[in-house]
Amino acid sequence: MPSFFDLATGDRNLVAVAVKALEAPSAALLDEARAAKLTQAEHDRFAAALPALSTIEVVRADSGTDIGNGFVVAAWNAERLKFHAPSVALMRQSGADILLLSEADLGTARAGNRHTVADVARDLGMSYVFGVEFVELGLGNSRERERHKGETNSIGFHGNALLSRLPIRDAVLIRLDDGGTWWTDAKDGQGRIGGRMAIVARIETAAGPILAVSVHLESKTNIDDRAMQTKRLIETVDKLAADLPVVIGGDFNTNVLPGSSREPEAYEPLFDLLAQARYHWQAANDFSPTRRAGPDGVPQPPFTRLDWLFTRGLTGSDAATVPAVDGNGAAISDHELVRARFSVPEARPS
Repeated sequence: MPSFFDLATGDRNLVAVAVKALEAPSAALLDEARAAKLTQAEHDRFAAALPALSTIEVVRADSGTDIGNGFVVAAWNAERLKFHAPSVALMRQSGADILLLSEADLGTARAGNRHTVADVARDLGMSYVFGVEFVELGLGNSRERERHKGETNSIGFHGNALLSRLPIRDAVLIRLDDGGTWWTDAKDGQGRIGGRMAIVARIETAAGPILAVSVHLESKTNIDDRAMQTKRLIETVDKLAADLPVVIGGDFNTNVLPGSSREPEAYEPLFDLLAQARYHWQAANDFSPTRRAGPDGVPQPPFTRLDWLFTRGLTGSDAATVPAVDGNGAAISDHELVRARFSVPEARPS
């Protein structure tokens, strides 16, 4: 089977250069970016000058494949992954063998200038892949800017991650859009360089390799744009997967769905695209809302389901939505965690 690096050659939407630690941007470059015009051309110039947007961080821990033909996958938008200890407790409680994370920070004041993914992976004994979605030019949204006034980001990376207690064989980043939305539309003061993306890993299970995909679709968008991002995702995953089973999970920002709708395809075209590509979601989701009031009380109800698990070539069961709260019931994210158990219908050669 070709490596992801070979498959990525010549594809501008794929990043397959793996490093042990992402390169931090220079202070001079970030200062220049903060003073630049908010044009697409300027965004693209700075994006090309940031090595972290064209590499992925891959760190492997000692792991085995002895969990049998069945594994738990959890997806969680961790809203910066600010609360380390309760986040580790939540992920451990989920029983996840594979974790698909979005909105994880590296070197931001709002998350204590920590490498949040590396810290979680260390405490859970997992391998991880981390990719940069955005390089933050400031302290974050208006509430974060007020809360961390006078502080400084040590690096300013915000991205997606995939963690696994099973061996990671290959990893790649898929660019889901052309970037720049949060640069050219930075009227709210939250300037960012980069764009939405997905992390893909080929993971070894007792029944053979599978593909796991951690996704975060754009929030400043509509149903048609979400469908376009999903179409790019499906086409690129098909190129990488060949005949391997696939599980896709993350924050799809399906904000037009009512409450606990069990017919999301009636509202979001992306579900039809996934169905046409032979993905299933009925057994992998319990359809409960996943948006919640976060640590600062935002947003407020009504809530809907933004976070999903999709599968092809795997059997899903035991779907659950797990409240993202600490031991005292206080919120640690503005999204709940979703999880399900998966198995390969028949053992296949690796």
